[in-house]
Amino acid sequence: MNSTQLADLARTWHADPDSGVVGIDLSREGWVGVRFEQTVRDFTTIWFTVGELTVAYEAYLSPPPRVNGEQVYELCLKRNASYWLAHIAIDRHGDLVIRGQFPVADADEDKFDDVLGVVYELVELTFRPVVRMGFERT
Repeated sequence: MNSTQLADLARTWHADPDSGVVGIDLSREGWVGVRFEQTVRDFTTIWFTVGELTVAYEAYLSPPPRVNGEQVYELCLKRNASYWLAHIAIDRHGDLVIRGQFPVADADEDKFDDVLGVVYELVELTFRPVVRMGFERT
């Protein structure tokens, strides 16, 4: 699968009213953004890029915690132990993001569905506890 085929798949999801995909972004060359509804917050966007060997993806989770950083990072590490298709990481700005990758040879509609499901679940399980712990009022 290449970026063009992934963009076509994203368009198909967006056209399906039952998919939960509410938008796509093809404005960044080589990247495909898929925006879907969440329960714990309005939306999450996953940015995919297809390379020669791997498909990489990333979704924003939250800014760096203002307080209780150790607790927030411990929670994220515990979540990482339960997932193989995605993990929570700290980006170059200190933000918490969900990242993953898989071989291009495995790229098919089912694999992308799996990625959307895993990212959706990680956000659902992690976003509120991170906000509660990392941004509590003192």
